[in-house]
Amino acid sequence: MRIFGDGMEKMLKRFGIKPDESIEHPWFTKAVETAQKKVEQRNYDIRKNLLKFDDVINDQRKAIYDQRKEFMAASEVDDIVADMRDQLVNDLVAEHIPPKSYAEQWDVEGLSKKLEDIFGRSFPVADWAREEGVADNEIAEKLTAAVTDHAAKRAAEIGPDVMRRIEKSILLHVLDGNWREHLQMLDHLRSVVWMRGHAQRDPINEFKTEAFALFESLLDGLRRDVTRMLMRIQIQRPEDAAPQPQTPRRMVESHANPQTGENEVALAEAAARQRGKRGASAGIGTMTGFARAQGVDVTKPETWGTVPRNAPCPCGSGLKYKACHGKI
Repeated sequence: MRIFGDGMEKMLKRFGIKPDESIEHPWFTKAVETAQKKVEQRNYDIRKNLLKFDDVINDQRKAIYDQRKEFMAASEVDDIVADMRDQLVNDLVAEHIPPKSYAEQWDVEGLSKKLEDIFGRSFPVADWAREEGVADNEIAEKLTAAVTDHAAKRAAEIGPDVMRRIEKSILLHVLDGNWREHLQMLDHLRSVVWMRGHAQRDPINEFKTEAFALFESLLDGLRRDVTRMLMRIQIQRPEDAAPQPQTPRRMVESHANPQTGENEVALAEAAARQRGKRGASAGIGTMTGFARAQGVDVTKPETWGTVPRNAPCPCGSGLKYKACHGKI
C-alpha cells in the first residue's frame, strides 16, 4: 500500500484510522484491489523478463550441447581440429593484415608473435610479406599450408593413434572449461545490464547484443586454446622416464596419549632435540631420578641394568626408555 496505494497512507492518517481498526469503506476496498493488481502485474513483468534472459542463454546452451554431442559421438575429431586450425589462421591474418589494405599498414611483426605463441615455432611471414605483389589471401594460403605441415609432423612424432585420443580429450576439456567461464560472465552481465535502462535502452536487447558478442569470443577462444594445447603438448612415454630408486620407508614409532590424542614419542623427540643443543655436559646434568637412584653412569649403558620400558631413559634425553636406548 505504501508503494502502490496512490496516496492511501495519507488518507488513512487524515481520517485518524488506527492500525488495529477494520476498514470497510468501499473506497479503501477498491484501493486495495487496485494495489494488488499492480503488484501482481509487476511480478509478472519481472518473471517475463527473466524468461527472456533465460531464452537467450538457452539458445547458446543448445548450440554448445549439440556441438559437444557431436564431439562425443565422433570416433576421431582430427577434421574438426583441422577446421579450427585453418579458421584460426584466417582470423589471425585478417586481424593483422586487413583485406584491401596497403603493405605499410600490415602488422607482420604482431602476426609473427601470435603465431609463435600459439604454434610454438616461427614462420617466415616477413619474407612472404616482402614478396612483390603478394596479397593477404596468398599469405593466408601459405601460412595454412605451413601450419598443416607442422601439425602433421607433430602427429607423426606423437603417433597417429595417440594423437587422435589426445585431440578428443583436449577438445572436450577446453570446451567444458570455456563454457563454465562463459556462463559466469553471462550471469554477471545479467546482473548489471538493467542499468542500461537509465540511458533509455532496452535491457533485453542490450543483453542479447552483449551475449552474442561473448558467444563469438567463446568460439574464438575455443579454437585458439585447442590449437595452442595440441601444438605445444609434450608426451612422456614410460620408457623415456628414468627409473627412480626405491628407498625403503622409514618406520616411525608413535604412541598416542589417550587424553589428548597427541603423539608422545614425537613430542619427546622434539624436546630432546631442543635440549641436545646444550651439549653433552648438559645431558649429564639432567640425569633422571631413576639414573641417580641406581647410581649409574649415563655415558655407559652397560651399567644401567634393567630399565622399565616406560621409565625415562637414564641418558637424560627426556624420552622414554622404549623410545630411546630401548629401541636398540
